[in-house]
Amino acid sequence: MEIEEFLELCAGKWFSQRTSYHLDETKVENHKADLTVERLSRDRPEIITLCQQHKIDPSHTLGGTKTWWDNSVDWGKPKQSGSSVTILVPDRDNSQTGQLLFAAGMPLTTISLGSFVLGNDQALTLIIEKDKTYLEERLWFASPNLRLRTSLVKNAHGFSRTAFYSEIRKIPPKST
Repeated sequence: MEIEEFLELCAGKWFSQRTSYHLDETKVENHKADLTVERLSRDRPEIITLCQQHKIDPSHTLGGTKTWWDNSVDWGKPKQSGSSVTILVPDRDNSQTGQLLFAAGMPLTTISLGSFVLGNDQALTLIIEKDKTYLEERLWFASPNLRLRTSLVKNAHGFSRTAFYSEIRKIPPKST
């Protein structure tokens, strides 16, 4: 699978279930959320603006994704919603690896730089290292309508959090 196909497969509406382990507190949490993932072409305003801020030519990107989340489906938990944009900038000689630009918040003000690789196992690994914190997220598809994710957070004291997500497609993306 090529990276563009992977990004297209991510688009749509998803029901997400997450189990988080806070290793430093010996605490486990379970959460549910609705996710909407939109595939962004390189000529979208979000892509152009973020690329210009970081002196990246948007035409050198693969575009990216915009993700909205809303945990209103997680009855009895405090409401949390938000969005993020992920932009992939492939290496010149291999589009399956490269840099990533990640922005979150409203407006998109929390910005991080990192790297990505789509492995031979068809799993996309995203890595961000910022302020002595290492974040790694791995995404793969068990089927076109079942996406799985894991995440790891490591700080100066070692691994502090890990999470597993199972995401079931609710609505396929609109055909373009």
